[in-house]
Amino acid sequence: MVRYPELDRSSLATLRRMYIRTPAGDEVPFSSVAEIRLRAGLPEIQRINGARAVTVTARSDPNIVEPDRVVRETQARFMPQLLARYPSLDYELYGGSQESVDTFRELVTGLLASLLAIYVLLAVPLRSYLQPIMIMGVIPFGFIGAILGHMVLDLALSSLSLFGIIALTGVVVNDSLILVNFVNKSVSAGMERKKAVLEVSSTRFRPILLTSLTTFFGLLPILSETSAQAQYIIPMATSLAFGIVVATTITLILLPCLYLILEDMKKAMMRWRQRSRNVALPESRDVGADGVRA
Repeated sequence: MVRYPELDRSSLATLRRMYIRTPAGDEVPFSSVAEIRLRAGLPEIQRINGARAVTVTARSDPNIVEPDRVVRETQARFMPQLLARYPSLDYELYGGSQESVDTFRELVTGLLASLLAIYVLLAVPLRSYLQPIMIMGVIPFGFIGAILGHMVLDLALSSLSLFGIIALTGVVVNDSLILVNFVNKSVSAGMERKKAVLEVSSTRFRPILLTSLTTFFGLLPILSETSAQAQYIIPMATSLAFGIVVATTITLILLPCLYLILEDMKKAMMRWRQRSRNVALPESRDVGADGVRA
């Protein structure tokens, strides 16, 4: 390190009196080649793996803009320009931004594990590989209902909203399971399949609808709460309440149709297999020693 003696660099006045050597070899005053501006500096210099690091933090108003959106917009628009200007610059997310990313990854992993567990639990009692998929087909509509609920209440999706959506996956299959189970019992008792679907759908309409509505109205006091303590759980309650209502409506309309479509597909597959077995294979004939077929 090459620097002036401590006496010549003890104050700002020495900087103003400093002389700068030009490429031509001449010495000129510092004030003639540079301008001094006083600004607040960093209280300390942080280093990570020997590289100088600066932590940039900000606070956003959730009522105006979603915090995760600010991070995404910064990464998509501002950071590419900054990296193009300073190629040696590197950045990483810390604090709440990184926690949001980690939480989302963990929630996705947990969602996949829960869907697998739900499928196994449905496949064992139903003794079918396709009916559980049909029952779980209402889960995406529950997600749609959760998103619509956030739009109606003007709420931003958060990690607690995702908690509610994951909990919703285990709730919305209940009505579908009840409907399919009653149809299977009616068919096993000898009732024609289409008639069983129509009868069970009409007889179980009221219990299924009442079950969902009681759940929705049970969560309604939380949705209407204005205290600060309730604001943390309102997104989760919104996902559950609106997701159940939308999924139930779709269940009562879509599931009977899917049941009949699934049975038609099974019948078509059985007919195709039967035709494949009944195809006559060419008869094989032995050839004698004289070369004449026997």
